[in-house]
Amino acid sequence: MATILIVDDDPDVLKMLGDALQRAGHQIWRATDGEVGLREFRRLRPRLVITDLIMPNKEGLELIMALNAEQPRPKIIAMSGGGKLAPESYLPLAEKIGADAVLEKPFLPSALLALISGLLGGR
Repeated sequence: MATILIVDDDPDVLKMLGDALQRAGHQIWRATDGEVGLREFRRLRPRLVITDLIMPNKEGLELIMALNAEQPRPKIIAMSGGGKLAPESYLPLAEKIGADAVLEKPFLPSALLALISGLLGGR
């Protein structure tokens, strides 16, 4: 399957998503904020990055902009449960600046797996 980097400051989200994606056969790497996520992306070069938008140090929107400049550019899924504003405020902006897909938290792992399959061509 695919190599995937999950970036989220919530350890429970990292564990839940990582476990679900590993069960589906993907190789998973985790990062706790956008700054660490960008370093890990450059080290590992995963095909897909799944990032939360509201995080300390480097937020997901900043990470998406940085990933868009990388070659090869990964597919990007942005996810958010909101922050000071509702997720409907952040997710369209994530798409506008380059996310390939967005998910509003909470979501079912099956929805994420279907999205990943579509983005990576079912591989």
